[in-house]
Amino acid sequence: MKSTSTLFVVALALLVAPAHAQTAQEIVTATDKVRNPGEPFRTTLKLTEYVDGKERSHDTLAVFSKEDVSTRQFRNLVQYVEPARDAGKRVLLDGRSLWFYDPDSKVSVRISAQQRLIGQAAIGDILTVNLAADYTATLVGTESIDDAARQSRQCWHLQLSAANDQATYNRVEYWVEQGSFFPIKGKFYSDSGRLLKILYFRRFAERLGAVRPTEAVIIDAIDSSLATTAAFGDDVHQEIPEIWFQRDFLPHLQIK
Repeated sequence: MKSTSTLFVVALALLVAPAHAQTAQEIVTATDKVRNPGEPFRTTLKLTEYVDGKERSHDTLAVFSKEDVSTRQFRNLVQYVEPARDAGKRVLLDGRSLWFYDPDSKVSVRISAQQRLIGQAAIGDILTVNLAADYTATLVGTESIDDAARQSRQCWHLQLSAANDQATYNRVEYWVEQGSFFPIKGKFYSDSGRLLKILYFRRFAERLGAVRPTEAVIIDAIDSSLATTAAFGDDVHQEIPEIWFQRDFLPHLQIK
């Protein structure tokens, strides 16, 4: 009877146990799919800088993104739309290198992903990237945190360490909602270990075929009165010619 009872308990435990517990890397891969569609797309990104809650400046960018199936990472082409003084400037991430093109000089120069765009937003913050391709993830634990709207979310707390020199930051703390795999919060650190900025994802809505965050709030880690919002709009799936991702073609692009 004791043996039969033991077998019953084991069988019951197998039935109620999850078939597969996600690894940290699988969680990051799943939340990448929430943030980023698999098909090529175009989006309009509005960056707005705030100081003490008051708008100081804003930029508008057109972003074209296409995933490279061989590397699992995105190639990006960014064109400045506003302000007028910057219209026509371009940033290209061709998979390995990041280039800035100025139509006045007709020269493209190598830049860093940490180069600031506006306010707290760096170039690397606004590019479409799969974090699972650039970082090695470990699971710190699970915890309840407040999201951007001060609503409680039960999350996985992950630590991401740069796995290659394409990663924008050396280390990232990342909170992902359990079940939905929605990205909720990130903390970004410099190579020296200094906390640089805190980012919240918000305004989840239907976007490019799935529910995704449509806005991010980036807060300065030292002075919380300094914040920048990054809002996506006018999204559309669009085929993007391969030649658009070639540095030598930047002066010849005709984007409407």
